[in-house]
Amino acid sequence: MTRVTIRPELLRWAKERSGVSEADLKKRFPKIEEWESGVIQPTLKQLEGYAKATHTPFGFLFLARPPEEPLPIPDFRTMTDRRVTRPSPDLLDTIYMCQQRQAWYHEYSRANQLPPVEFIGTVTRTEDVKDVANLIREKLALSLEARRQCATWEDALRSFIYQADDAGILVMCNGVVANNTHRKLDPDEFRGFALSDRQAPVIFVNGADSKSAQMFTLAHELAHLWLGETALSSVEIAQEEEKDVERWCNAVAAEVLVPLDILEQAVQPKEPLEDAKPRLARQFKVSTLVILRRLRDVGFLSNRRFFTCFKEEVEHIAELQKKGGGGNFYLSQSARASKRFTRALAESTFEGQTLYRDAMKMLGISKISTFHNLARRLSVIE
Repeated sequence: MTRVTIRPELLRWAKERSGVSEADLKKRFPKIEEWESGVIQPTLKQLEGYAKATHTPFGFLFLARPPEEPLPIPDFRTMTDRRVTRPSPDLLDTIYMCQQRQAWYHEYSRANQLPPVEFIGTVTRTEDVKDVANLIREKLALSLEARRQCATWEDALRSFIYQADDAGILVMCNGVVANNTHRKLDPDEFRGFALSDRQAPVIFVNGADSKSAQMFTLAHELAHLWLGETALSSVEIAQEEEKDVERWCNAVAAEVLVPLDILEQAVQPKEPLEDAKPRLARQFKVSTLVILRRLRDVGFLSNRRFFTCFKEEVEHIAELQKKGGGGNFYLSQSARASKRFTRALAESTFEGQTLYRDAMKMLGISKISTFHNLARRLSVIE
C-alpha cells in the first residue's frame, strides 16, 4: 500500500476551502485527524477521494503551501453588509466553466464569421437610466404588451432569457455546478455575473436563487454588458449597493422591467397594498419583489414600510418555492448552458470540428446518448 507524503496544512486548507463539514468528511475519511496531524499519510487512492470530496484540483495537494485563488473577474458583491473574502470552489468552478464556454464560442464565432454583438460597451454611467433601459428593451424586443401575453411572470422570465440569447448573449442559468446536483450554488454568495466580450458575451444567473430574483439579476447583468463590463454581482433588490456602478445597474434593471412613467399611471393611490401588489405584478409580468421596489421608487411606500413588506414577501416566496417540483432535463439543459451556445457546440461536434470529449465536458454531460438526445431536442440531428 503506497502512501503519499502530503503537508497537513494542505489538507486543512482543502477542507476549509470546500465548506464541507468536518463531520461529513470524517464519515468518509475516518483517519482525517491523523492525516492532518501528520501521524500517518493517506494512500494515493484516499488522497484522490479526498480531493474529489473537497472539490480541490488534485495537483494542489502536492504544493509547498496553500495557493492564493483570487477571483478571475472583478468583484462588486456586498452581501448583507459584509464582503465575501474567499470564493468557494463552486463559484470558482462555475466562473472557469463559463470562461471556457465563452472562449470556445468566441473562436467559433470568429471562424464562422458571425457578426459581433454591437451593443456591448456602447453606454456609460453618465447616460440617463431611462434612456439606457429603453435601448435594452428595444434591442431585446421587451415590450410590455408582449410580456402581458405570457401566462405568468415565470413564463415571462423564460421568454426574457431566450430574447437575450437571441440577441447574441449567451445566457446561462443554473443552480448547480455543471450538472452536479451535489454541488448546489449558494445565492448568498453570488446571484450572477457578466463576462463582457463582443463576440461571446455571457450572463450567468444563479438558478438556485428564487425565480423572483432571477429576472432582476438578468436585467442587472444586461446593464453591465451595455457598459462593456465584466462583473460578479450580489444584486440586492431591496438594499442600496455600496458601489456606484451597482446602484446604476440596479436602477437600469428596475426601469427595464417596470418603467416608472407607466407605473405612475397604473398606481391607484388609495388601493390597499395587498391588492396593488398582485395586480401590478400581473400587469408588468414581474415578481412582487420588483413591484415593491418600484412602489417605493414612485413614493407609494415609505422606506420603513417597504423593508417590512419586502422581508415578508421574501419569506412568502420561499415557502411557495419549497413546493415546486423538478423539471425536464433536456428543457433545462439549454437554459443551463445557453441555447445559443449548446446548439453551436452540438453542430460543431457533429460536423467533426469539436471532439465529443470536449463538448460533453463543457456541458457537464457524461453519456453520449444524453448528448445525442439533447442534440435532437435542439433539432441539430434527427
